[in-house]
Amino acid sequence: MAGGVKRRYESPRRREQAAATRRQILDAAQRLFEEQGYAATPMSAIAAEAGVALKTVYVAFETKSGVLRALWNLLLRGDEADIPIPQRAWYREVLAETDPERAVRLGAHNARLVKERAGGVLAVIRNAAHSDPDVGALWDRIGTEFYDNQRAVVERLHKLKALRPGLGVTRGADLLWTLNHPDVWELLVRQRGWTPQQYERWLGDTLVDQLLR
Repeated sequence: MAGGVKRRYESPRRREQAAATRRQILDAAQRLFEEQGYAATPMSAIAAEAGVALKTVYVAFETKSGVLRALWNLLLRGDEADIPIPQRAWYREVLAETDPERAVRLGAHNARLVKERAGGVLAVIRNAAHSDPDVGALWDRIGTEFYDNQRAVVERLHKLKALRPGLGVTRGADLLWTLNHPDVWELLVRQRGWTPQQYERWLGDTLVDQLLR
């Protein structure tokens, strides 16, 4: 169009290639971060592991902490769609369940799946938080969002009049936050050798015992 602004055209194929490259970089970063740690993994190593130019990594993520943040979001959510946890179908399903025990056990199942995907990277974030301000801010945000999501579940159980007598929402949220905390997964599964299925069964049984009337 004469006098108009030329728009850049991006074909579906180009978008697919960009998404595939992005995922390739994140997969490479996960391997390296979990094998050798965050501090010991330079951006050049991520690029080499992914088989892409270093500039490609910087264009896609800007910084190493940006790579780690994108990796965490991918593993926590299960895909790269920009949909926060409170709006995810698997989380909404827990809040929509009217049977309290089924809701708690479904939550334990979801917790196991998330920790299987993201447990290793979460340990990387925890270990790097004290030495990198950006990672420290990510760690703080993870903790805040995790507690808020646990509290919402307990508030739902309270509305269903399912909480143990004398157990208020705040104390219940503290219990759910503690028992479902990634550090417990780290201790039982990664250090003591429990299977993910054993963890899920224990978590479900313990939450039912501690939270429900």
